[in-house]
Amino acid sequence: MKVSELMTLLDAKCVTEGANLDAEISCGYSCDLLSWVLAHGKQGMAWCTVQTHVNVIAVSVLMEMACVILVEGVEIEEASLKKAVAEEMPVLLTNKTAYEVCVLMGQGGVNPPVE
Repeated sequence: MKVSELMTLLDAKCVTEGANLDAEISCGYSCDLLSWVLAHGKQGMAWCTVQTHVNVIAVSVLMEMACVILVEGVEIEEASLKKAVAEEMPVLLTNKTAYEVCVLMGQGGVNPPVE
Protein backbone atom coordinates (compact mmCIF):
# COMPACT_ATOMS: atom_id res chain seq x y z
CA MET A 1 0.00 0.00 0.00
CA LYS A 2 1.21 3.51 -0.79
CA VAL A 3 0.94 6.48 1.57
CA SER A 4 -1.65 8.06 -0.74
CA GLU A 5 -3.81 4.92 -0.49
CA LEU A 6 -3.43 4.93 3.29
CA MET A 7 -4.64 8.53 3.38
CA THR A 8 -7.84 7.49 1.62
CA LEU A 9 -8.29 4.47 3.88
CA LEU A 10 -7.91 6.60 7.03
CA ASP A 11 -9.67 9.70 5.70
CA ALA A 12 -6.47 11.52 6.68
CA LYS A 13 -4.83 14.62 5.27
CA CYS A 14 -1.14 15.14 4.63
CA VAL A 15 0.22 18.40 6.05
CA THR A 16 3.70 18.00 4.54
CA GLU A 17 3.83 19.84 1.25
CA GLY A 18 6.03 18.06 -1.30
CA ALA A 19 6.19 14.78 0.64
CA ASN A 20 6.47 11.47 -1.20
CA LEU A 21 2.94 10.06 -1.15
CA ASP A 22 4.02 7.21 -3.44
CA ALA A 23 6.21 5.68 -0.72
CA GLU A 24 5.41 2.02 -0.12
CA ILE A 25 4.31 1.04 3.37
CA SER A 26 6.05 -2.11 4.62
CA CYS A 27 4.34 -2.35 8.01
CA GLY A 28 2.31 -0.43 10.58
CA TYR A 29 3.11 0.51 14.16
CA SER A 30 1.72 2.47 17.09
CA CYS A 31 3.88 3.76 19.94
CA ASP A 32 4.54 7.02 21.77
CA LEU A 33 7.86 6.15 23.39
CA LEU A 34 10.59 7.34 21.01
CA SER A 35 13.31 5.06 22.37
CA TRP A 36 11.00 2.09 21.80
CA VAL A 37 10.30 3.22 18.24
CA LEU A 38 14.04 3.58 17.63
CA ALA A 39 14.50 -0.01 18.78
CA HIS A 40 11.60 -1.41 16.74
CA GLY A 41 11.17 0.96 13.79
CA LYS A 42 11.50 -0.35 10.25
CA GLN A 43 12.10 1.06 6.82
CA GLY A 44 8.77 1.82 5.14
CA MET A 45 6.83 1.82 8.42
CA ALA A 46 3.63 3.82 8.92
CA TRP A 47 3.94 5.05 12.52
CA CYS A 48 0.95 6.18 14.64
CA THR A 49 1.62 8.53 17.54
CA VAL A 50 0.24 11.45 19.53
CA GLN A 51 3.73 12.93 19.92
CA THR A 52 4.21 16.09 17.85
CA HIS A 53 7.68 17.41 18.68
CA VAL A 54 10.56 17.59 16.22
CA ASN A 55 12.18 14.37 17.49
CA VAL A 56 9.27 12.41 15.98
CA ILE A 57 10.36 13.61 12.56
CA ALA A 58 14.01 12.90 13.34
CA VAL A 59 13.20 9.31 14.34
CA SER A 60 10.98 8.72 11.30
CA VAL A 61 13.69 10.02 8.95
CA LEU A 62 16.46 8.06 10.68
CA MET A 63 14.42 4.84 10.40
CA GLU A 64 13.45 5.65 6.76
CA MET A 65 9.75 5.34 7.53
CA ALA A 66 7.04 5.83 4.92
CA CYS A 67 5.01 8.24 7.05
CA VAL A 68 3.99 9.47 10.48
CA ILE A 69 0.31 9.40 11.41
CA LEU A 70 -0.76 11.85 14.09
CA VAL A 71 -3.93 10.46 15.65
CA GLU A 72 -6.87 11.78 17.69
CA GLY A 73 -6.80 15.18 16.03
CA VAL A 74 -3.48 16.32 17.48
CA GLU A 75 -1.83 19.19 15.62
CA ILE A 76 1.78 19.14 14.51
CA GLU A 77 4.14 21.68 16.08
CA GLU A 78 5.46 24.36 13.71
CA ALA A 79 9.11 23.31 14.14
CA SER A 80 8.14 19.69 13.42
CA LEU A 81 6.24 20.67 10.31
CA LYS A 82 9.22 22.65 9.01
CA LYS A 83 11.50 19.66 9.63
CA ALA A 84 9.04 17.27 7.95
CA VAL A 85 8.85 19.52 4.88
CA ALA A 86 12.64 19.80 4.72
CA GLU A 87 12.98 16.00 4.98
CA GLU A 88 9.97 15.33 2.69
CA MET A 89 8.47 13.09 5.40
CA PRO A 90 4.71 12.63 4.98
CA VAL A 91 2.84 13.56 8.16
CA LEU A 92 -0.80 12.50 8.12
CA LEU A 93 -3.45 13.90 10.43
CA THR A 94 -6.56 11.97 11.45
CA ASN A 95 -9.22 12.20 14.14
CA LYS A 96 -9.21 8.41 14.48
CA THR A 97 -7.60 6.74 17.49
CA ALA A 98 -4.37 4.78 17.10
CA TYR A 99 -6.42 1.62 17.61
CA GLU A 100 -8.79 2.53 14.79
CA VAL A 101 -5.88 3.35 12.50
CA CYS A 102 -4.17 0.04 13.23
CA VAL A 103 -7.39 -1.92 12.65
CA LEU A 104 -7.92 -0.17 9.31
CA MET A 105 -4.31 -0.73 8.28
CA GLY A 106 -4.63 -4.42 9.13
CA GLN A 107 -7.85 -4.70 7.15
CA GLY A 108 -6.09 -2.97 4.26
CA GLY A 109 -3.26 -5.51 4.24
CA VAL A 110 -0.63 -3.61 6.24
CA ASN A 111 0.96 -6.02 8.71
CA PRO A 112 2.83 -5.38 11.96
CA PRO A 113 6.63 -5.27 11.73
CA VAL A 114 8.55 -8.52 11.65
CA GLU A 115 11.37 -8.73 14.19
